[in-house]
Amino acid sequence: MEVKIGVQYAARELVIESSQSHAEIEQAVAKALGGSPGVLTLVDENGRRVMVPGDKLAYIEIAESESRRVGFGGL
Repeated sequence: MEVKIGVQYAARELVIESSQSHAEIEQAVAKALGGSPGVLTLVDENGRRVMVPGDKLAYIEIAESESRRVGFGGL
């Protein structure tokens, strides 16, 4: 899954390729927004953890990862 995270007061969004399912990511976002510590923690495909304070989240976009096209056939 490709996850784009908008963070308040940050000029750029975070883009993460994660092997977590859509439901797991939604659950993590809901937990971060509703919990007392309020930290969104996601793991990317390389095993790195990304942690964002829940009160600083501006938006979350979850989409299927696109397969990369090679060559001139896609033009």
